[in-house]
Amino acid sequence: MRVLLLSDIHSNIEALEACLAAAPAYDAVVNLGDIVGYCASPNEVVDRSRQLGKIFVRGNHDKAACGLMDLKDFNAIAALAAEWTHDNLTPDNLEWLRTLPQGPVQMDELPGTQFVHGSPLDEDDYVVSVRDAVEPLLLSSIPVTFFGHTHLQGGFEINGVQLESFRPPYKTVGQSEISELRLKEGLRYLVNPGSVGQPRDGDWRAGFAVFDSDDRVIAFHRVPYNLKSAQDRILQANLPQRLAARLAMGR
Repeated sequence: MRVLLLSDIHSNIEALEACLAAAPAYDAVVNLGDIVGYCASPNEVVDRSRQLGKIFVRGNHDKAACGLMDLKDFNAIAALAAEWTHDNLTPDNLEWLRTLPQGPVQMDELPGTQFVHGSPLDEDDYVVSVRDAVEPLLLSSIPVTFFGHTHLQGGFEINGVQLESFRPPYKTVGQSEISELRLKEGLRYLVNPGSVGQPRDGDWRAGFAVFDSDDRVIAFHRVPYNLKSAQDRILQANLPQRLAARLAMGR
């Protein structure tokens, strides 16, 4: 089975469409949350996401935009964007966001695999460092966990007590690229497919991944997209200029 993994789209329709255009054939789509927030195309992204599949976990920005999370936990710019998103979502899309499930979520077709937004222990946890990954990897009995939230493509693997991080290597700056990771038997993994709409690893290109469960291979992708169009939408919506500028920096 080939699963297209999308995460942290953040209302960036240009990045999402670029990822879908570049994606190879797949059997199912899993969305790891933060469908909205930051960028200025929330309805377009929600509509497209709903068309793609039925397997979702909610993200913190999804919760914030529909009133399920206190904005005091957000910085000022993120809170402003969440409020703008709430005011601009259609009633139907707003209600749909409210019904998104909390992770972990599993698929019958993929035993030994689970999907979360932050961590299998807490949907809002950030798993950024090896230290962050220790507890969820040691406590989880599921071999492969796909997560988002950090906007950092890559992840962590543990073999007994030996825990290491990995990041897909890329050679270019503005071209489409693929980097593959073959999963090893007996290891447990935390894997982030990358952020579609707002990467934070210094690479502005949209990120996603495809998991081939038969071959046990994860293909990480980075693709360029119409960055200026996404930035123009943000500025035209009178959202903070910082949100447009950071897209170009991959931060």
